[in-house]
Amino acid sequence: MFNSKITAMRYLCALVGVVALAAGCTDPAAEEASIVALLQAQQADWNAGDIEAFMEGYVVSDTLRFVGASGEVLGWNNTLERYHRNYPNRAAMGTLAFDLRDIDLLGDSHAMVFGAYSLERESDNPTGLFTLILVKANGQWRIVHDHTTADQL
Repeated sequence: MFNSKITAMRYLCALVGVVALAAGCTDPAAEEASIVALLQAQQADWNAGDIEAFMEGYVVSDTLRFVGASGEVLGWNNTLERYHRNYPNRAAMGTLAFDLRDIDLLGDSHAMVFGAYSLERESDNPTGLFTLILVKANGQWRIVHDHTTADQL
């Protein structure tokens, strides 16, 4: 089939390259749908009063960064503690709604999400904006950077 070992090697290299490219190709609509599903699950977990389940949307790492009105928090455990401190009970948590305004895929394994949130509580209805950076590892999208700010929407 091949005239020489060089032709065979070229064929093999080309085949490996095509397979590698095909393996790296992703369906943008499917990736965006996975990200939306993650954030919908977080919203549902929050509204069920389950902060631990809500935190499953974040990467479990000391490199997780959350930035909000009270400053910067580094690490998954510290972020969890922050949520418990700021939302000590169901009334403080309220009912969360996300408005996902933009999802940008930044390659096969990174994405940026811009959106708005609103909390409906008996005492007030805070709103704000957020920017999330997500990474895909082991087939799962997780938030690695969350910058959330209060804003009147």
